[in-house]
Amino acid sequence: MTKVEEIQSAIESLQEGEYSRLREWFTERDWLKWDSEINQDSEKGRLDFLIREAADEKDKGTLQNL
Repeated sequence: MTKVEEIQSAIESLQEGEYSRLREWFTERDWLKWDSEINQDSEKGRLDFLIREAADEKDKGTLQNL
């Protein structure tokens, strides 16, 4: 049995409350990773095109308020 299979088996044996806590932990971990990636992309200028697109839309008068 591989490590992943062992983990899967352990997850399947969790009680509902424990499973919910694990799911919340994974979700939070994913969001933190996503935030970190966005910050890195922003610092490297990879998201600058979004600012340019918004500025272009504003200049054209087609920028919509959210």
